[in-house]
Amino acid sequence: MSTRYPFTAVVGMDDLRLALLLNAVSPAVGGVLVRGEKGTAKSTAVRALAELLPAVPVVAGCRFSCDPASPDPGCPDGPHGAGPGAERPARMVELPVGASEDRLVGSLDIEKALAEGVKAFEPGLLADAHRGILYVDEVNLLHDHLIDLLLDAAAMGFSHVEREGVSVRHAARFLLVGTMNPEEGELRPQLLDRFGLTVEVAASRDPEQRVEVVRRRLAFEDDPAAFAARWADEEAALRGRIVAARALLPQVTLGDAVLLQIAATCAAFEVDGMRADIVMARTATALAAWAGRTEVTSEDVRQAALLALPHRRRRSPFDAPGLDEDKLDETLEQFKGEDPDPDPEPEPDGPDDGGPDGGGPGDGGPGGGGPDGGGIPPQGDGPAPEDVPAPEEAPVPEPAPQRAGAGERAAVKAAEPFRTKVLSVPGLGEGAAGRRSRARTEHGRTTGSTRPRGALTKLHLAATVQAAAPHQKARGRTGRGLVVRRDDLRQATREGREGNLVLFAVDASGSMAARQRMSAVKGAVLSLLLDAYQRRDKVGLVTFRGRDAEVALPPTSSVDAAAARLEQLPTGGRTPLSAGLLKAHDVLRVERLRDPSRRPLLVVVTDGRATGGRAAGDPVALAARAARLHAAEGTASVVVDCETGPVRLGLAGRLALELGGTAVTLDELRADAIAGLVRDVQAGQAGHAAQTNRRAA
Repeated sequence: MSTRYPFTAVVGMDDLRLALLLNAVSPAVGGVLVRGEKGTAKSTAVRALAELLPAVPVVAGCRFSCDPASPDPGCPDGPHGAGPGAERPARMVELPVGASEDRLVGSLDIEKALAEGVKAFEPGLLADAHRGILYVDEVNLLHDHLIDLLLDAAAMGFSHVEREGVSVRHAARFLLVGTMNPEEGELRPQLLDRFGLTVEVAASRDPEQRVEVVRRRLAFEDDPAAFAARWADEEAALRGRIVAARALLPQVTLGDAVLLQIAATCAAFEVDGMRADIVMARTATALAAWAGRTEVTSEDVRQAALLALPHRRRRSPFDAPGLDEDKLDETLEQFKGEDPDPDPEPEPDGPDDGGPDGGGPGDGGPGGGGPDGGGIPPQGDGPAPEDVPAPEEAPVPEPAPQRAGAGERAAVKAAEPFRTKVLSVPGLGEGAAGRRSRARTEHGRTTGSTRPRGALTKLHLAATVQAAAPHQKARGRTGRGLVVRRDDLRQATREGREGNLVLFAVDASGSMAARQRMSAVKGAVLSLLLDAYQRRDKVGLVTFRGRDAEVALPPTSSVDAAAARLEQLPTGGRTPLSAGLLKAHDVLRVERLRDPSRRPLLVVVTDGRATGGRAAGDPVALAARAARLHAAEGTASVVVDCETGPVRLGLAGRLALELGGTAVTLDELRADAIAGLVRDVQAGQAGHAAQTNRRAA
């Protein structure tokens, strides 16, 4: 078994360590979501937590970790009789992003169930994680069908596997911990709300801390066992403190005045639902127990709010999570009652004197050694095993605004986004599960059956019976049961929805530079980006102006990154339309190699003018030739016509014909008429084919 980096050797990231420890004290808090840039020791800190959790008493031989004091009456391995049981270390189970549904919830032997009537069930990761930690690295990249299963288990506390009338149910209560890099996309709101607490981490900009990071990491990699031994005493002390806090937790009282502060805070920040109130109450109680107190104070409420509310205030994927601390302090002061302990005793083990800076980020706030002793234990004399935040957490850097050069105008603000209707790619795909275009998927309505290529996952019962029925006499059937062989099994083929690659090619030339016009264009693209977020697409952004085109954002799942690039886009110069189309073609060509199953949708935002670029020749003819490259490869496309004024040349419509797609004006894009926009792409392609035939004739 590999040696894990010691939790007490992690210095810095006070918010993260406190959030993890509070969940160790009270799993009812609901888990932790860790957001941060790559290389900030997110995974290292989470994996180290498992070593601190107390041992778990289990029924000997039970694959579902039943508690001998109160075994699950519906356990598939039960019923369990009375007995002393056994102990095992608490588990941390990792859910890979690419895991299958059967790996997560477990699998039934369908063949055995049909032929013998026996529930032969192989437990999945949810069963392994029961009474432990379920850790999902890059949780924002998890497939939708796995997220749905996680939501069900987290809400109900058990996992239910149902296959063609054969069902198995078992307990699945776990501490959900996820890490993610926001640059790669955001979480669905439903799953986001299931995390009790959220923490933002960033790499330290302090050279001394970064030196200590490297020193400790190298020492650990040179001799993991010796490095862990140096921190054994601190690990044991912290483990003991967790046990003591757990024992104290039932004695902690939550007064009416504190409950009023919690309710007033959630109301003031307009969070949805009541889960925030409950999580804050549980977190404040855990903070008091962690500090060795039996009564909750206003400072506990403040720390709980900073950990439990930021991710619940997002209204769209373009909103950054956060909390106005001045508003928080005003609300707490307004509803402040008599604190039970206005001058509490210091923490049992004293202030945190570790680290080269003698403290940690947010002293007195969440994760810091506040006046109520709600901080985290001593952490030694250095920073975390990887890049960690400085004493005041550095914000995630925004992309630098592009400077407006000669003939260019500075970036204008996007108009208010609006709701769009479905844009879909014609035909039937086989891409990643999503919510845009029709596709063959593991989930959806059943459309037929086929022989399984590997393990059977979705049985088509009628087709299986039909395949087995003619052979019953030859197989010597005598009883009522159906004799089923492996060759009889049929896999259900299903049709659902897939996510696509939506690539925007945006004209930022001088003909688009009118301030009001460009604001409307950006608002329209922002609306389509919001739609792409909701439909689980990847997005990319190509811009063209001056003499060339550039990839402003390579294809990514982070639509907020695309919105940031769009917001800072200046305009001006000539209109190299052909360069923009060719650059888009190059991006799509590379993406087809990387992910051939994900079908693209090209959205060209332009007035249709072409006034040159680096390539020699007629700009209009060059643009038409570049457009025909996309049409020849069958790329679904839409041209958003941004031409305005009483006299219109119809150039965008001609471009759409060359692309084999459809055109829509900017006004139509903002109206409900967009409903048929890409639904009519197929008709547009048919029209393009007819035009090609006429030319040939």
